[in-house]
Amino acid sequence: ALLEMEENQITLDSLEKGADNPAFSSVGEERLGEECDGPSGESKEERRGEGKFSSYCRKALEPASKAKRFCKAHAKVLRRVILGLLGVAYLCYFIAACWLNFQRALALVVMTAVVVFFICWNLFKKHCGAKVLLLLSPVWKCFQKSWPWLKWLLWVALLGGLITWLALDTSRNPEQLISLAGFCFLVLFLFACSKHHGAVSWRAVFWGLGLEFLFGLFVLRTTPGAQAFQWLGDQIQFFLGYTTAGSSFVFGNTLIEDVFAFQALPIVVFFSCVMSVLYYLGIMQWLIVKISWLLQVSMGTTATETLSVAGNIFVGQTEAPLLIRPYLADMTHSEIHAVMTGGFSTIAGSVMGAYISFGIDAASLIAASVMAAPCALAMSKLVYPEVEESKFKGKASVRLSRGEEQNILEAASNGAAASVGLVANIAANLIAFLAALEFINAALRWFGEMVDIEGLSFQVICSYVLMPVAFLMGADWADSPLVAELLGIKIFLNEFVAYQQLATYKKNRLSGLEEWDGSQKQWISERAESIATFALCGFANFSSIGIMLGGLTSMVPHRKGDLASVMLRALLTGICVSMLNACLAGLLHVPTDVGDCVTFLSTANFSSTSYTIYTCCKQLFASSVLENGTLSFTGAWAGLEESVRCLTQCCGHYNHTAC
Repeated sequence: ALLEMEENQITLDSLEKGADNPAFSSVGEERLGEECDGPSGESKEERRGEGKFSSYCRKALEPASKAKRFCKAHAKVLRRVILGLLGVAYLCYFIAACWLNFQRALALVVMTAVVVFFICWNLFKKHCGAKVLLLLSPVWKCFQKSWPWLKWLLWVALLGGLITWLALDTSRNPEQLISLAGFCFLVLFLFACSKHHGAVSWRAVFWGLGLEFLFGLFVLRTTPGAQAFQWLGDQIQFFLGYTTAGSSFVFGNTLIEDVFAFQALPIVVFFSCVMSVLYYLGIMQWLIVKISWLLQVSMGTTATETLSVAGNIFVGQTEAPLLIRPYLADMTHSEIHAVMTGGFSTIAGSVMGAYISFGIDAASLIAASVMAAPCALAMSKLVYPEVEESKFKGKASVRLSRGEEQNILEAASNGAAASVGLVANIAANLIAFLAALEFINAALRWFGEMVDIEGLSFQVICSYVLMPVAFLMGADWADSPLVAELLGIKIFLNEFVAYQQLATYKKNRLSGLEEWDGSQKQWISERAESIATFALCGFANFSSIGIMLGGLTSMVPHRKGDLASVMLRALLTGICVSMLNACLAGLLHVPTDVGDCVTFLSTANFSSTSYTIYTCCKQLFASSVLENGTLSFTGAWAGLEESVRCLTQCCGHYNHTAC
């Protein structure tokens, strides 16, 4: 069923409901004339003079009054004329931009094409939709009759195509099969934890996992998808850079460069302000409705739970349920579980900006949030299937409110003000959790030293306990302890601290540091980074239980018992949804090709190191052979004059037996 947003349409009709200026109405003219007349006790000469002034007032206001009546009588025509002029002006601007530099205007072309498509679609649906549906009704009836056997044929074709693709794809990178095994294991584990095994809606499960896989395939494997999301991520990073203008004015350049609180947290304020403006304009509601429509018609879920989960792609775990606040009181346990799972499986757009500022890949964060929506709905219906009669099943429209702001400036101000609590909450949690983690580690070290165990810490325990899970997601065995450590921090503390640690590993890798510093691993592989980025992308941690329960209880206090009864299941499901996304990232990951190392090292500047220099130096070390005091090279480096010089440069930064 197509979701509508009649309340959110921003039109000029509301101008007609405003209060008229009394000076422009006939009554106002009479009142103004009365005000111009003097008191009854004045002389006739004075009254005669003031009567002339009153007539002058009426004559002066008469053109304005006529213009007012004309505008009200021809409001629709004037509106079309104004929109037409604006459209012509934009068309001229668009043509000029494309003519001067089409490559530079490519983003403008894409955005214009998307807007024009949806405008044309809405006009087509409004004027021709009913006629087209009437013409297609015989085809639809024929399709419904054939669907019982056609769907099985479709499923067999899809399954056969998937198996063939996996066989061909994993033959080149067999390690991808580990991620596939981990994906299947997590789905079976969640099915074992199901509340009602016999009531599972397999349509919702398979469609949800299918949409997640298709979206991941589009983003991670296709050139248009990868380029589009990389461009989007770059634009978001560029956009978030404008935060510096405000934070440097308030705090100064020194603080925003050196102090984390003044560097990352102002981004949350700026992003919250932007999101509030987008909500006021109705853009976010429109986008959420379109995504929820796709999920609803494919998975067969109800409008309320689907809207909330779709909203979680952009907003936090307590903000998304506000979209469906009037309906929470009548939702079933399964629907409430889906709402909670959606909140635990994703992150808010505001904190996403902070993670991007750490150096986490923006495209991966965006893809993880979008992929989590269908997966969260699917796994929610697997763990807590619907056994009650929903009041919203088949409901064609769920109305969304636009907010109470009167103008765009108020929306921007409210968004910035609302983020103050979020920023304070992030800062307080970071202080508390990092201090608690240090205390726990000190206590564990003390207990370990009592039995001659050196270096015992919370991270070490997590690295051993969750190491099999990290390996099943697709991380190399050598990287699994560090990925497991990040998982433990995310689940038991929060994802903010975990992303900080992941950013440190990524920075070390990109800086070209040695992979091992003694027995300590300094960074993880690019594949493990991608897996960890997806695995950490969610609010599913124990500290979020209170946030989720408190937020929903404030909306429906009388259902606190129902909310608490499904909370832990939703938390477990949310954790597994992030891990399923990580398994897909491991399955679809394509290693980055460093290119021709001979050409690169021959022209490289060794004054500083990078990951490419490190990789090529390792390749050069592996190609060097030392026999009887004679150094020779194999492979691409054999017989090249540059080999010895490049080896000398590499030995200046890295240790190897060839040095």
